[in-house]
Amino acid sequence: MCARCGAPAGGSQPATWTCSVENGVRQYFCDVCARENLRAIEGRLDSAWW
Repeated sequence: MCARCGAPAGGSQPATWTCSVENGVRQYFCDVCARENLRAIEGRLDSAWW
């Protein structure tokens, strides 16, 4: 499940999803959310800042 929008992964995590470790917790973001927040992800901002 996407940590941002809640989109279901449909089984295992798809290869197009982004993985982020924030405060020791692994979170997955769907390709739509990752694309919309690419600069924040590359800047290593926590998802709370998006």
